[in-house]
Amino acid sequence: MVTEQLRTAIECGTYEIKGQFTFGSNYTFLVAIQHEGSEYPAVYKPLRGEQPLWDFPENTLAGREVAAYLVSEYLGFHFVPFTTLRQDGPFGAGSLQQYIEYDPEYHYFSFSEEDRQLLKPVVLFDVLCNNADRKGSHVFFEDGTHKLYAIDHGICFHEEDKLRTVLWDFSGQKIPQELLTPLAGIKSLFPSLEPYLTRRELAALAARAESILKKGTFPRQPRDRRALPWPPL
Repeated sequence: MVTEQLRTAIECGTYEIKGQFTFGSNYTFLVAIQHEGSEYPAVYKPLRGEQPLWDFPENTLAGREVAAYLVSEYLGFHFVPFTTLRQDGPFGAGSLQQYIEYDPEYHYFSFSEEDRQLLKPVVLFDVLCNNADRKGSHVFFEDGTHKLYAIDHGICFHEEDKLRTVLWDFSGQKIPQELLTPLAGIKSLFPSLEPYLTRRELAALAARAESILKKGTFPRQPRDRRALPWPPL
C-alpha cells in the first residue's frame, strides 16, 4: 500500500533518471524521487517514448496507466501501484508509478497453485478494462509482504474487444459476488477517468461492466482470434 508520504513524493517531488528497463517496447525508466529529505524509487514512462500503435491513439498510453490505477482503487482491489501523470519529467510528460520490489523469477508461470487462486480479481479487472497485454511477468508479489501487484496497463480500455491475457485459469467459473458488486456503480468513476479516456472508451467500459454483471462468469478463451499476448512472459 502507498503511504501518504510516498504519494505526495510521487505527485510533487523532483526526480532524476537512474536507469532504463530494456525489456519493453516503450521507453521505461527507473527514477529516484527526492522529497523532503527522502528518496524513493519510481517508474517513469514518458509520452515521447511510446511506440505508435495502429489501434491506439498516440500519446495516450501513460494516461491509461493512470486510469487503470483509478479503476483498481475504485473496485477495492488495490493491486495497481500508485500512478499519476506528471508534466515535468526529464523527457517531458509521462506516467510516474510507485516502484515495487519483487522477485522477477516468481511470476505467473512459476506461481504456486495457492497463489494462482489469488488472481481472480486481476482476471476480472482485465476483462473490465479490456487489457490487451496481460503477460505472465505483469503480475507478481511484493518482497516481504507477499502482496499481489499488477502492472503495465498502457494498452487497456480500447472500445473494441482486445482482451489478450495468459490468465485463463478461471474460464467459465462463477465470479465471486464480492468482486461483482462494485461494478454496478462504475459510472460514478467516470469524471475521474475523463482526462484519460474518450467518451466511446468510457461507454465501452460501462457496457463491459454491464455484460460481466449479466453473465456472472469469467469468460472462456476465444477461438476465433488471438487471445494470448506475445511474448507470453
